[in-house]
Amino acid sequence: MATASPRPANGLQPAFIGGENFTDAEVMLRVRAGDESAFDFLVQKYRRPLVNFMYRMARNTAVAEDLAQEVFLRVYRSRQTYEASAKFTTWLYRIATNLAVNHARDTRHERPEVTVSLDEPDEETGTTLDVADGTVTVEESLVRRERMLAIRSRVEALPERQKLAVIMHKYQEMDYKQIADVLKLSESATKSLLFRAYETLREQLREFV
Repeated sequence: MATASPRPANGLQPAFIGGENFTDAEVMLRVRAGDESAFDFLVQKYRRPLVNFMYRMARNTAVAEDLAQEVFLRVYRSRQTYEASAKFTTWLYRIATNLAVNHARDTRHERPEVTVSLDEPDEETGTTLDVADGTVTVEESLVRRERMLAIRSRVEALPERQKLAVIMHKYQEMDYKQIADVLKLSESATKSLLFRAYETLREQLREFV
């Protein structure tokens, strides 16, 4: 994915050296100071997690890519006003969450993609549905596929904040504090939100457990 930052006439962008030795906030401060390679570093680091997050919200691959691109555009446009007072990922996912929610509201009547490939990771176990080694029968793979589609549809049907919290907690592996910061809730409110969401999913997916 091309970044939103301008590039030299020769099209080449010098690599950001030692990025792994800086915190994300420090890298973003370098972006604010005009270091374009620092911005590229952040794009490369967070592009895939953001696309995954957006896909789970939009259920459309092309839309997920476009929304992730828009997140980075907004990050770049906001570079001059960035303050390292909050964790960078909190700021990043607030932008992503706002975009995802707005998109969901604007397209609520459109039909999302619901296809699942056999090599896609299982929503619960993280394993794939590959049956080539013979350890998983065709019948078992179909049952798993049915479970994955059921999980997706139930998560999709959750109230907006519960859905966001589940996606960030289960799929983005964010802890309670990170989610609370993104959603501007207390940690106790976030735990309650997730508890209600998981209880709903447990009840609705009982036949697949």
